Amino acid sequence: MTPEIRKYVTFIEDTLIEGHKPANPPLRMAAIAAVLKNPWSGRFVEDLRPEIHAFAPILGQEMVTRLMPLVGGGDRVQAFGKSAIVGVNGEIEHGSALIHTLRFGNFLRDAVQSSEFIPFSNKRGGPGNSITMPLKHITQGGTRSHFLTVEFNIPDAPGPDEVLIAIGVATGGRPHHRIGDRYQDMEELGHDQTVRPDKG
Repeated sequence: MTPEIRKYVTFIEDTLIEGHKPANPPLRMAAIAAVLKNPWSGRFVEDLRPEIHAFAPILGQEMVTRLMPLVGGGDRVQAFGKSAIVGVNGEIEHGSALIHTLRFGNFLRDAVQSSEFIPFSNKRGGPGNSITMPLKHITQGGTRSHFLTVEFNIPDAPGPDEVLIAIGVATGGRPHHRIGDRYQDMEELGHDQTVRPDKG
């Protein structure tokens, strides 16, 4: 059993100037999406595991193999994320089934030497729907400089009986980031009992 993949689509964004000031170094964000036939479309399936076990490793390996050269290799990656959009004849659970499994995500983690949780978005939508993918730092989840969003769309995907899944990475944080991070806030606010240090 193998996934019926209609196409792969890649996205690259290079930020050279931000806030009227050159980005040094420039920030590259890159993503790859796979558009495939939804194996569960149009019916309720109680056990999704056979397709998860069969499809997720194939998709994870191939997508990571295609993505890493876009940024010059896994050692250049500082942030990552993933996303799924399910066509209207499917359930959001179907997209979740393909991206929320270690059989898929571990290929990306291994490529960038991370053991962190990968941020995500998943929803139902039609062709041209926006892929809005949150990113975070690959090892330091509270590093706000790397709270980024990759956003693009595919005009003809997903179709009603398709699933679109995507992974994305960034080579750094926002150019000229200067708002500090969650760890600094926790240290500073730890002495102020009027503000909860575990929020934000």
